[in-house]
Amino acid sequence: MFRNQYDTDVVTWSPQGRIFQIEYAMEAVKQGSAAVGLKSDTHVVLATLKRAQSELSAFQRKVFKIDDHMGIAISGLTADGRILCRYMRNECLNHRFVYDSPMPLGRLVRQLADKAQIGTQRSWKRPYGVGLMVGGVDESGTRLFYNCPSGNYYDYKGFAMGARSQAAKTYLERHFEGFAGLSVDELIKHALHALTASQQDGEITEKNVTVSVVGKDMSFTLLEDDLLLPYITALKEEEAPAAGEEAAMEEAPAGAAAAGGAEGEEGAGGAPAPAEGQQQEGGEGPAPMED
Repeated sequence: MFRNQYDTDVVTWSPQGRIFQIEYAMEAVKQGSAAVGLKSDTHVVLATLKRAQSELSAFQRKVFKIDDHMGIAISGLTADGRILCRYMRNECLNHRFVYDSPMPLGRLVRQLADKAQIGTQRSWKRPYGVGLMVGGVDESGTRLFYNCPSGNYYDYKGFAMGARSQAAKTYLERHFEGFAGLSVDELIKHALHALTASQQDGEITEKNVTVSVVGKDMSFTLLEDDLLLPYITALKEEEAPAAGEEAAMEEAPAGAAAAGGAEGEEGAGGAPAPAEGQQQEGGEGPAPMED
């Protein structure tokens, strides 16, 4: 196995100016379950794929409630995600106790980023191997953040992370301009479409997907199993006609090519080939022999 002499701890820089331990933590996020987040002017939707360690085990939930106005979706090491989830819940409780009001999302996300940055600056620590999408509502409106293991945080209109998330990002980039005025049901539909683009092994069901919704007029709500089934059913009904149209479009060129090949064979069989040296119609005769 190749050993890198600059990745033994988190405080060693490579000659290229890289810290490999942080990059390894970010790679752990890319290997985790796919998660999607998107927001409108009134609501925020988080959706994740749940993984099972084996056919005998239950699916692991990747969405957690932090407060009535806030929740998170994680991708990466679930154990690290639980630790950060507990920290965020304690901060929200302390803020309500002191100020008697919900904690602003921006403040909590910044504190979480500061906590993650400490793990990148101490030789006896390691970065958290988990990425967090924080969605919620505060006085400034709907918010959607992504906290990176490096200690950076970003504000998004729509975001996807985890394994094969590039397909979901492409879907969100094509449709994000219309998210602002959408209803809750339409936001959930877009989130499921984005997850479907990332799901290559099998199909999404109400058993392996978790969706959460939070808005100005509703507290953080989890949709799983029977509550999610109507949305999954509607999604499959939409995909069925589209799949039929694609199959018909694929069969049409194949049929036209077969018909064209048959006509070509008939034309070749009906016209006898001219004899050698015979002058063709409109063409030149055989070249004279040279002395």
